[in-house]
Amino acid sequence: QVQLVESGGGLVQAGGSLRLSCAASGRTFSSYHMGWFRQAPGKEREFVGAISGGGINTYYADSVKGRFTISRDNAKNRVYLQMNSLKPDDTAVYYCAAKSGRTAQGTMNEYDYWGQGTQVTVSS
Repeated sequence: QVQLVESGGGLVQAGGSLRLSCAASGRTFSSYHMGWFRQAPGKEREFVGAISGGGINTYYADSVKGRFTISRDNAKNRVYLQMNSLKPDDTAVYYCAAKSGRTAQGTMNEYDYWGQGTQVTVSS
């Protein structure tokens, strides 16, 4: 069982930056691939990015590639989402999630554990 708690959301102007953090419980954090997803009002939840258990491989949605960076610190049981050059379209609730398996790539349904989400609002 893994419990995930996101933090770091808030209100930021367009062009600004935020760093989201996700704290995980459990002693086997490094065995889980971690993903970030987001859900804007009236829209479906979508993939933002993912990082492999060892932190070697990362994957990003095209919409955030070059602006967002995922990292993790397995010693601290944390995964981060650094968001730069934020746009109003990035406004959403951001969720971290954990999955097991061979690869960090996968659909939402393959993620086993989810946090409660943190709100990010980007003003124009």
